[in-house]
Amino acid sequence: MRRLELTLPTPPESLALDEALLDWAEESDAEWEFLRIWESAQPLIVIGRSSRVHQEVDESACQAAKIPILRRSSGGAAIVAGPGCLMYALVLSYKLRPELKDIGRAHACVLGRLAESLGPLLAHVGSIAHVGTSDLALLEGFLPRRKVSGNSMRAKRTHLLYHGTLMYDFDLSLVARCLRMPPRQPAYRGSRSHADFLTNLPVTRGSLVEAIGRAWPTEGELADWPSGRVAGLVAERFSQESWNFEFG
Repeated sequence: MRRLELTLPTPPESLALDEALLDWAEESDAEWEFLRIWESAQPLIVIGRSSRVHQEVDESACQAAKIPILRRSSGGAAIVAGPGCLMYALVLSYKLRPELKDIGRAHACVLGRLAESLGPLLAHVGSIAHVGTSDLALLEGFLPRRKVSGNSMRAKRTHLLYHGTLMYDFDLSLVARCLRMPPRQPAYRGSRSHADFLTNLPVTRGSLVEAIGRAWPTEGELADWPSGRVAGLVAERFSQESWNFEFG
């Protein structure tokens, strides 16, 4: 597995790079695997592949704050990202990890590793666990309470893209201002507001990056990346309203 810590100049480029790495691995006919870490310098909304913008996003609030709304190719509901919200992406090989072809095991594998690696950093406040379909949440006793990470995946023929958020110093008020209550909620949320449901991890950015690296060890930096593919995806999809607002 190769490591890439790279945030590109614009949100569409940064979002496209995850998919470009997946496509690159698919086209390689090899067991390529990647870990990417990035963090947007500006707030942005990222909606799921099948999300309906009007159901999940307050478009007028986003327009007033000049926050772009972009659609990713993986599933799940809308998120808000930006400074203080670390983003990670894994491109994993089915040949090396055939168990990941089962969606439930894929969620459990990735999030279980992350929770185990983050656990020692959180001993002073409690513990963390994979809960719901694809969340990481801080626990109160044995019960999940506050969400700190949302994740989604996209499966192709030979590889899987698994990516998500890890909030550590994020302006959580942006979520309440920009997102409506999601149409689908995990049971542990209990219809709580965004303010009562979400929280930041009480860790530094540096320790969070190190924890991700411990969970998914790499064998060196990725010296090259598919810049041409990124440019193509931005032109074809991520900069186009026909893609970002496909379902309105």
